[in-house]
Amino acid sequence: MKKKYLLSAMNSVDEKLPKACNSFELPGDGSVPEWVELLPSGQIIVGRDKRRWINDNPQDVVTAFATNRAAVPVDIEHATEKKGPIGEAAPAMGWIEEMEVREGGAVWGRVEWTTKGKELIANREYRYFSPVFKYEPRTTRVRIITSVGLTNSPNLYLTALNQQQHEEEPNMDLKQLLAACGLPETTTFAQALNHINKMTGDLATATNRAENPSLEKFVPRADHDAALARATNAEQKLKELNDTQLEKEIETEVGDALKAGKITPATTDYHKAQCRQEGGLDRFRDFVKAAPVVGDASGLDGKQPERDGKALNSEEKKVCENLGISEEEYQKAM
Repeated sequence: MKKKYLLSAMNSVDEKLPKACNSFELPGDGSVPEWVELLPSGQIIVGRDKRRWINDNPQDVVTAFATNRAAVPVDIEHATEKKGPIGEAAPAMGWIEEMEVREGGAVWGRVEWTTKGKELIANREYRYFSPVFKYEPRTTRVRIITSVGLTNSPNLYLTALNQQQHEEEPNMDLKQLLAACGLPETTTFAQALNHINKMTGDLATATNRAENPSLEKFVPRADHDAALARATNAEQKLKELNDTQLEKEIETEVGDALKAGKITPATTDYHKAQCRQEGGLDRFRDFVKAAPVVGDASGLDGKQPERDGKALNSEEKKVCENLGISEEEYQKAM
């Protein structure tokens, strides 16, 4: 037999933490199990009263047991939790001496049964056991297993232990509910219920609006895309039309300025490029109005060069011979 631990299992865990338990069935053939499942696998533990607790790190539960260095009692009908605190006898039917985490996150405990405990199980006088554990009120996270009770009525805990904790747990549950709803702690249960009902109604309304949006504020995506495409095409055509009209005006204005001698032929391309800039045509018009004449007309348009009456030179005469024309015809042509 292993040496009993000397320190109390409760020393390192806050005494004010609430307790809860769940129920498991013992083997139906009357055999006495050495290892029993204390916490089921999975991160969420659901009690018979539908309350839920979190066991997302079962190794912490095993570590808390090892740190406290105290065996966990196995009693009858949770006597350790109900009779022990008021000084009544709460004899142990066995002791949890080891704990370990098994596949799936379940916590198992090795029991050293007393002679009476073995007889009770072998004779099938008790068929269920309920581990009692402490948990954090705010998170409902399991902290430590404090005892295990043999019972024939798994729901007995829901009656007896609930009476013991009647003043504490419902209030704590309400505080958790108020915190989740963002309500102050002074809110009554009825007010909280009205708030939840309103939230449910608002959610239903929002869901309905999302599924059936108002056509006054929203349009189907296909209609929106079609309208956008039409607007884009219209803008493109208008731009092309404006660009064509602008080019005509630029050609006219630059041509007139060139004829008026306000600009020179060498600068026409430059002035056309400047006119294509935003507001450029108006700026060019203002420039032409103020600009002096920089290139007078030569007056040679359509004017024939005059001969000085000199005779043709030898090269010109040779051209006449090759063309078969007279010198007079040549001079007229020139």
